[in-house]
Amino acid sequence: MTLLQMPLPPFNLLAWLPIIMVVIFIHELGHFLVARWCGVKVATFSIGFGPELAHRFDRHGTRWRLAAIPIGGYVKFAGDDNAASVPSPDAISKMTPEEREGAFPLKPLWQRAAVVAAGPGANFLSAILIFAAVAYVSGITIQPKPTIEVQPGSAAAKAGILTGDVISHVEGRPIRDFAALLRVMSTAPTDRALKVEVVREDQPKVFMVLAEQKTVDDGFGGKDTRPMLGVKLLVDRDKIERIQPSIFGALVHGVGMTWQVITDTVNAMTHWSFFQKVGGLPTMIDVSNKVATFGILPTLTLIALLSVSIGFINLMPIPILDGGHLMFYAAEAVRGKPLSEQAQEVGFRIGFALVCSLMLLALWNDRFRVCRWIGLDCTG
Repeated sequence: MTLLQMPLPPFNLLAWLPIIMVVIFIHELGHFLVARWCGVKVATFSIGFGPELAHRFDRHGTRWRLAAIPIGGYVKFAGDDNAASVPSPDAISKMTPEEREGAFPLKPLWQRAAVVAAGPGANFLSAILIFAAVAYVSGITIQPKPTIEVQPGSAAAKAGILTGDVISHVEGRPIRDFAALLRVMSTAPTDRALKVEVVREDQPKVFMVLAEQKTVDDGFGGKDTRPMLGVKLLVDRDKIERIQPSIFGALVHGVGMTWQVITDTVNAMTHWSFFQKVGGLPTMIDVSNKVATFGILPTLTLIALLSVSIGFINLMPIPILDGGHLMFYAAEAVRGKPLSEQAQEVGFRIGFALVCSLMLLALWNDRFRVCRWIGLDCTG
């Protein structure tokens, strides 16, 4: 067993805290570095919200703070009214000419867009590098074709699929290996039969499979209801290969893994089942603490996965998120002037309501985890 394969120390029940803080720090650092590069004065760099636990000032006058609620963070620029980077016309009007040079709302449009996009960009870049590093250290598994063994009486068996068939597509999405099949099935529609394409003796065949809905243990202290075909991989595990990639090959793998997470998320969001599986802080705590027991490399992989998710979510066109700001900037580019203060205010209020609704949905989905923590039975 190598050092990187060893489990983390016994305090890994608190592993969720540094994992979440690392992902937040990466995101906010992207905003911070590009803002500095564009000459924007950064007033505050905060990890967490709420009461301040500690702080320090750097030589540029930025207040670096650690707050009590570690579920987010922000970078507040000169000229901002709040942590959501809403412009403050009153504060800007009172600035000296020198102070106005560092005010974020007064910077050229392309610089403001670059600063905003840098947060998600840092998440994606860090994920690529982490995925690449893990692949370079541990190697890459060459997954065999998804040749399947069909369980008797299963949905696949009832549809006419046979052991030895190779699944090529599900709902039009290509299936290159069994892991891809699991990902596709985790977000497949649950209200109708699924179009499953297989290759049998070099001939393509198409089946409509009414998958069985089963509730299973997700492995992280929760339950997950998902459609099941009733198949498993038919392969000699001794013949599964692992290769040691070059640095370039590892980077290509990192890009591919990051893109795969993004595309899987987009595909998942097209189905209602996605919103039934949205998890919040309780899910992250359970998953982080569990993964930490597996070792450093799986923990790094989790950080990469969370980083991609945070980056993607922040690019959604919802005001108060980075994607919402970019949406406003796109409107400014088209109109030749910013949206009115009233329009932006309405947008930010709608965005705040949407984010709060998403958080409440996540908390509702996590209710069974919370009940388990406090020893209550919430299954009734």
